[in-house]
Amino acid sequence: MKTTIYKSEDGREKIRGHYNNYVAELPFATEKKYVDTSFGKTHMLVAGPVEGKPLFIFQGGNSINPMTLSWFSSLVDTYRIYAPDTIGHPGFSDETRISASDETFATWTAELMEQVNVKKCAFIGPSYGAGIILRLAAFMPEKVDCSVLVCPAGIRLGSKLSMIKSILLPLIMFQVTSSEKYLQKITDNMSVNCMKHLDKQIIGDIFKYVKLEQDMPKLTEKKELTNYNAPTLVIAGEKDVFFPESKLKPTAMEIISNLVDFKTYNMGHFPSMEHLLQINKDIRQFLATHY
Repeated sequence: MKTTIYKSEDGREKIRGHYNNYVAELPFATEKKYVDTSFGKTHMLVAGPVEGKPLFIFQGGNSINPMTLSWFSSLVDTYRIYAPDTIGHPGFSDETRISASDETFATWTAELMEQVNVKKCAFIGPSYGAGIILRLAAFMPEKVDCSVLVCPAGIRLGSKLSMIKSILLPLIMFQVTSSEKYLQKITDNMSVNCMKHLDKQIIGDIFKYVKLEQDMPKLTEKKELTNYNAPTLVIAGEKDVFFPESKLKPTAMEIISNLVDFKTYNMGHFPSMEHLLQINKDIRQFLATHY
């Protein structure tokens, strides 16, 4: 039997419908591309000028690629953006889950880069996507020109008790009852009450129809980044229930040798539109200087 991350075929079609609708609403044109890897077929959204410097953007976990890609819309006019659907996550890539604890995601990324003729480039990753970049930094640092880690997994976790109270318990209640009040509680806790209605709907359907990825990317150790010297920008939220700034900053400063800046915002795991404007400004300035 073919591996699936979905609870039903109808669920798969519903999530992919959300995906296609989100792509149609993006404020820039995209191309769809499939590439073969050792781990299965990977679907990729490609945007921006062909002559632009290449920039890989990885999606957040348990979400859909165009949702988190939309956060970085202002970069599309300058950079050639490659945004793969993470294999084993919601989207159009194959549904085989791979480990975020070893070199597997680094190998997957290197194979994607080879398929689009990119030897080395800049990377942006929110949440789980940042954890993928850190696996690449650990095992193939020569592939990274510079990186931006937004509310990153793979560095330090927040309070487990807080996550249980804020996310896990209302998630269990939502999956049992399908009550909107529990979904509202989860999305409010993730975004500090600012998540777009459409994003809330999509996340609710992912909770309903997808077998969620429950394993966070491995917490990166300093010794793993001995050979990683690329300029790095970390952006964190003070109210991020998963990876709060107060936990992230000391560890990031310890393990990342070329941490050129650490930006903190009064935001949750999902940024508001206002925060995204400033985040994009910070990223553009960082890339202009270091890429």
